[in-house]
Amino acid sequence: MPKLILIQIVLAPIAVSAIALALGKKLAHNTGWLASAVFLYTMLLNVVAATHISNGGSLVEEYDWAPSMGLVFGLRADGLSIPLVLAINILSLAVSVYSVPYMKSKIASGKNEYGMYYAFYLMFAASMQGTVLSTNLIQFFIFYEFMLIPSYFLIARWGYGERQKIALMYFLWTHVGALVLLIGILSTYAMVGSWDIYEIPGLIEQIGPPLETTMAISALMLTGFFVKMALFGLHVWLPHVHAEAPTPISALLSPAMIGIGGYAATRIIMAFFPAAYELSSEILSIWALVTMAYGGIMALAEDDLKRRLAYSSISQMGYILLGISSYDVVGVSGSMFHYVSHCTCKALLFMVAGTIILQADGLRSIKRLGGLASNMPVTAAAAVVGFFGIMGMPPLNGFHSEWMILSGTFAKVFHSGSTARLLVAGGSIIATILTTCYGLWTIQKIFFGPRPEYLEDVKEAPLTATLPMLALIALTVLLGLFPSAVIDSLLPVISSILGE
Repeated sequence: MPKLILIQIVLAPIAVSAIALALGKKLAHNTGWLASAVFLYTMLLNVVAATHISNGGSLVEEYDWAPSMGLVFGLRADGLSIPLVLAINILSLAVSVYSVPYMKSKIASGKNEYGMYYAFYLMFAASMQGTVLSTNLIQFFIFYEFMLIPSYFLIARWGYGERQKIALMYFLWTHVGALVLLIGILSTYAMVGSWDIYEIPGLIEQIGPPLETTMAISALMLTGFFVKMALFGLHVWLPHVHAEAPTPISALLSPAMIGIGGYAATRIIMAFFPAAYELSSEILSIWALVTMAYGGIMALAEDDLKRRLAYSSISQMGYILLGISSYDVVGVSGSMFHYVSHCTCKALLFMVAGTIILQADGLRSIKRLGGLASNMPVTAAAAVVGFFGIMGMPPLNGFHSEWMILSGTFAKVFHSGSTARLLVAGGSIIATILTTCYGLWTIQKIFFGPRPEYLEDVKEAPLTATLPMLALIALTVLLGLFPSAVIDSLLPVISSILGE
C-alpha cells in the first residue's frame, strides 16, 4: 500500500504557500505558475489514490498527534471523499492558472502582493482538501474552520466595493456557524468518548442514546454545515461575498467550499444519527425546495452578473439538500455527484463573469451587455456549457446528478407515502424551470443580443484565462458522457452509510 500520498495532498500546498510568500516579489505574477505546479502534483497523487480504491476499498494514513487524547492525524480516501477531493484539486489548478491574468489587473505593478495572494490561495485550497479527507472530528473542525481565515483575507484585500465590511460579515456568519458545530462535536465526544468519524457510528449504536439527544446534537451540527451551504435563512452573507470577492476566489468559494457542508451532512450526520436524520428529512426536503425556489427567483431578479451567479449557487445548494433529504441511495449519491457537477459548471460561470469584467472595463450589469459571442467565442461557449450543466441538460454532468437527485426524491415519495414529500417532489420539478429561465436569459442577453457601441472593441481574454475554461468544458462533457467514473465510486459508500 502506498505511503505518504494523502498527507502530501494536504500539506504540499501549505508548504508551497511559504515559498510563494518568500518568492512573490521576485516571481511577481509568475507565482501563479508555482501554485499551479503544486496543484498539478497533488492532482496526480489524487489519481494514484483513486486507483487504489477503485475496487471499493479505502486508503488510510495515520500519524501520531495526541495519543493521550485518543487523537491521530488521520486521512482517508474512499469512494465518497476521493471524487470531491479530485474536484477541489482540479478546480484549484484551473483557478490558479486563471488567476495569473486576472490578478495582474488587480495588483499594481511593483507591488509585492502576488506572494500574499497565492499563499492565502494555497492554504485555502489545502484546508478544503483536508476537511474532506479528515478521519476525526477535531481535525475535521480545524480544517473546516481554517477555510475561513485565508478566504477572509483574500476577500478583504483583493475584493471589490466595501470588501472589508463584507469580509467581516462573512467571517462572523461562518464563524458563528462553526461554533454551533463545535458544540455538537463536543457533545458527541462527551456521549461516546471518541473523535474517530468512522468509529463513532458503532459506538452510538452500542450506547443507544435517547432519540431526543441525537436529534438535538444533529440539529446543532447541521446548523453549522448549513450556514456554510448558505441555505435559505442562513444565506444572507453569500450574495454579498460572492459578488465582491475577487472573481477567481468566487470561482472557488461558490462551487467548492459551500458544498462541503452537504458532504459533511452525509459523512457525519447520516452515519452518526441515522434515525434522527431520517425523522427530520421531510422537513429538510421542504427547506431544500424553498432554497431552490428562492435562489432561482432572486437570480432572475438580479442584474449584477456575479450576484446572479451567487443566488444561483444558493439554489444549487437546495438541489444538494434535496438529494440528501431523500435518504435514498440514488438520491444521496446524486447530491454528491451534484457537488462535482456544480464545481465544474459554476466555476465556468464565474470565470465567464471574471473574463467579461476583465475585457469590458469592469462592466458587470447584464442589461448593459450584449452581442459578445462573436467577440468572445470561448467565453460564450463556457457560458453555454456552464448554464446548460446546472440546468441538467444532457450530455453534461449536471443531467446525471440532477436526474439522480430527482429519482431519489420520487423514490422516497413512493416508499413513505407522504403527501408533503409528493408536493416537494412536484415543486422541485417546477423549480428547475427557474434555472432554465435565468440561464437562457443570461446567455441570450450577454452573448446573442444586440451589441452596444461601447462593446465593439471587446476581445477574447488571453490564453491563460481561456485555457482553464476549455479544460472545465471538457471535464463537464466527459463526466456527462462517462458518469460511471463518479457514480460507481459513490454508490457503494452511500449504501454502506445508509445501511443498505
